[in-house]
Amino acid sequence: MFEKLKSGLENFFDKISKTELNEKSIDSLIEDLKLILIQNDVAFTVAENICDQLREQLNALEVKRFGDHLTEAKTILRDILQKTLVDNGKENLFDIIKRKQEKKEPAIIVFIGINGTGKTTTIAKLAHLLIKKGFTTILACSDTYRTGSIEQIEEHARRLGVKTIKHSYGSDAAAVAYDTINYAKAHGTDSVLIDTAGRMQTNRNLIDEMKKIIRIAKPDLTLLVIDALTGNDAAEQAAIFSKAVSVDGIILTKLDADAKGGSAISVSSITGKQVLFMGIGQEYDDLLPFDPNFILNRILGE
Repeated sequence: MFEKLKSGLENFFDKISKTELNEKSIDSLIEDLKLILIQNDVAFTVAENICDQLREQLNALEVKRFGDHLTEAKTILRDILQKTLVDNGKENLFDIIKRKQEKKEPAIIVFIGINGTGKTTTIAKLAHLLIKKGFTTILACSDTYRTGSIEQIEEHARRLGVKTIKHSYGSDAAAVAYDTINYAKAHGTDSVLIDTAGRMQTNRNLIDEMKKIIRIAKPDLTLLVIDALTGNDAAEQAAIFSKAVSVDGIILTKLDADAKGGSAISVSSITGKQVLFMGIGQEYDDLLPFDPNFILNRILGE
């Protein structure tokens, strides 16, 4: 996981350890770092921002001319990346569900994203996590577009022992969401997880359908599911979906297979939204609350 970015940063720090820091050498080092970040799928604007901050702070170290520059440089970069990854406005899904419980209402979560991100499997993983936390849930089969999508989510529901609401393929996806929410209200279900058709960002009809689902469902959270392996396109997807609808948080999938790691660094900064969960494998337990240290420890060491 993140082997290429880790290796690149190790080479960067090795150069720092062998270089006398001055304005010229720092500029050269920063250009090396920018290339490393971009080659490992950190979005260009995010890489520039990280490098500008590091340049400024390394120049301050050069002026002081004391201390262990290598250790300090590592500490500075870790702090910059930590701030890039963390958003103080982070939503806590479990707190949201508890607040809705107090009102005797279900928490409504809509999942959006393009085909191939692992969205449906992620919904199943989150359902499993909610069950482990003691919450009840129901799944809305609101992807009425992709052949096999309803059967896929039904199979997950069967394994997990949860109910689904479905209509036929080609039917109104928003109506499926509406019926599922009403069922949850009538039966005291704690949460509703709404699948949607994976759509390319340029598919106007599917974008409009997504907007309709959100308008009807009035979700407490709209979560964008992004495949970390899509690299720089992950940040582009996040930006485009954020313009179409109000995205509350991001789930990054397939981090276990990502040798680069730049997507995890970029998407929060690009969208201003926090990564809430990360998928690190194929099993139901392989969905974890996002922890910046999980990322940082793998690219910078403990």
